[in-house]
Parts: sequence; structure tokens; C-alpha cells
Amino acid sequence: MDNPAATSPFRLTALAHGGGCGCKLAPSVLQQLLAGQAAAAPFARLLVGTETGDDAAVWQLDDETCLIATTDFFMPMVDNPFDFGRIAATNAISDVYAMGGRPLMALAILGMPIDKMPTETVREILNGGSAICAEAGIPVAGGHSIDSPEPIYGLAVVGTCPVSGLRRNSDARAGDALILTKALGVGIYSAAFKKGALPPDAYGELIASTTLLNSVGAELALDADVHAMTDVTGFGILGHALEMAQGSNKRISLRVRDMALLAGAAELAEQGFVTGASQRNWASYGMNVSLPDNLPIWQRHILTDPQTSGGLLVSCSMAQAEELLGKIVAVGYPAARIIGVVEDGGSGLRVAA
Repeated sequence: MDNPAATSPFRLTALAHGGGCGCKLAPSVLQQLLAGQAAAAPFARLLVGTETGDDAAVWQLDDETCLIATTDFFMPMVDNPFDFGRIAATNAISDVYAMGGRPLMALAILGMPIDKMPTETVREILNGGSAICAEAGIPVAGGHSIDSPEPIYGLAVVGTCPVSGLRRNSDARAGDALILTKALGVGIYSAAFKKGALPPDAYGELIASTTLLNSVGAELALDADVHAMTDVTGFGILGHALEMAQGSNKRISLRVRDMALLAGAAELAEQGFVTGASQRNWASYGMNVSLPDNLPIWQRHILTDPQTSGGLLVSCSMAQAEELLGKIVAVGYPAARIIGVVEDGGSGLRVAA
């Protein structure tokens, strides 16, 4: 059954050439753009900059506290404006949680084709973002808006964390287990939605996943057995795991069979509902990934699928992994799974079926 939103007179997604984290530049393009940027080495208090491809910038305020700053915005992946606002806000706040921090406040980033959209639609996008910020316990304290050809919404978010609680994506240790806290398949669902092929119950599953705050990251960072974290977004599970491997100078091995998927993701991927970003992701980093020879192409698309507001990838002590997994599931992340291990031996990525 088609999603009823796909047949509504006004489709928010029709105003954008892409949507969600599928809008992100491919990893290879981003690397080229950043290659000529000045190093941040003279700033001793800048603990995290652009060097490791981490989730947010981190500045050490004093001996005990770090300031975390991030920004994230994109074009709509759904037609309901309130849902779009909620998804974009959840995704933006996630970067603070992924560093082990707690958000303090947000600033709205808004670009809208005012001549093509009703004012009420724009207001509902903002209301959706504010609703998620309220859930996170922070205000939308200001922002900036422009008239743009395509609808864009997101947040700049500021947070803090203890110096001892900072978690980079580059501190994974050999022998660690890897936990992923959400199911994969968001981009596949988004592709099906744009073509009117996503069932209503699957739409509800999509919204539930993409609006679930990654607030567990702030709690995990207080545990010394948690060594590294990142959130899985536009580069897919392969891309963000590879960033962790390269930043940590370790090899990561992932197990496809252990990854949780959104209920209809496999079937939709087999039917060809994949995003262009999935193809661009593989073209960017596939040469650094070892896949099983018999892995079906649809499964590879799941691994490169851009995850808008995806889960946290957590590198933690193997001995404590099951206990940590139980805690993560207990506080509201039922799709969390142990999906791999960190090993010595280079900085690549290996995938087992």
C-alpha cells in the first residue's frame, strides 16, 4: 500500500533534489575540500577540529569542562513539515551526544523558497524542531533565515562535557567490541517514500527511529569502558566505521548478520529502492573495504545507506560489551546490537556476512 502522504497536493520533498543526510557531500569530495585548510595546531585548547573527521568541534574551557559546537542541516526527506523539523533537530543534536556531551542550546538554520511554500508549512517545520529541542531540555535561542531555492532546515548546537568524558571517534582500542544503537535502512525507506512505495506502518517506523534522541551517548561517556563513539549518518555504517578505523589506526571487522534493520529495509533494497548517496559513498571509500565475494548488491547498499539521524557506533571493552548493551536497550534503544570488533593490523575495514 502506498503512503498516503505521497499523493497529497503539496509535497515538501518535491522542492528538493535530495533529502536528509543523503544530501551530504561524498566522503571523497569532502576530503578534497578540506585538504587545503589551515591546521588548527596553534590553538592548544581546540581538542577536536577537522583532523579526524569527528562529529563536532571541542574546545577546552578549563581543567574540567569542554565546550562542544556543531551544526547540521539538510533538505526534507518527508513531506510532513512537523516531522521534517523533528528529524532535522534530532540529527543535529546527535553530534553533541556522540562526543559524550549534553546540549545547552540551539540556533535555528532556515532556508526556504518563500514564494513556493505556505507560511504555515514553514512554521510547522520550526515547531517540529522546537519540540525536539524541548524534549532534549534545551531552548532554540535564536537563528538565521534566508530565502533559498530549496527548503533547508537544521540547527547549530552548543553543549558541554567533562574533559574526562570526551569521546572521539579516533580512540577505539584493539580488542574492543562495537555496538550500534539503531537499526539501519533509513535511506532505503526515504527512497521508497519519495516514489510512493513506503507503507504507512513503515513510515511510522521511520519517524520513530529518526526522532529518537541519541541522549544515551552522554551516559555512555561516563563509563571508562567506553573508549570511542560516533554517530552513523550520511556516509552509512561502512563510512563511519571506516573513519573510526582510520582515526584510531586500527582494523575494524563488522558482521552483517548481527546488524538490526528496519523491518522492510531488506525487501525494499532488493527491489531497488536505494539513494544516489549510497552509490556515491561506495565510490568514495569502497577501495578501503573488504567485502565477502558472495555479498548480494542489495546488502552492500544497506551498508552504504545514508542514515539520517542514525544510531551511535560505540567502541567499548569486550568484557563489558554485553552489560553495556543491556543498559542501552533498557533505556529505550531496542534495536541496539553488538556488530563487530576492533583489531590491530592496519586501519582498514573488513565485513563478514
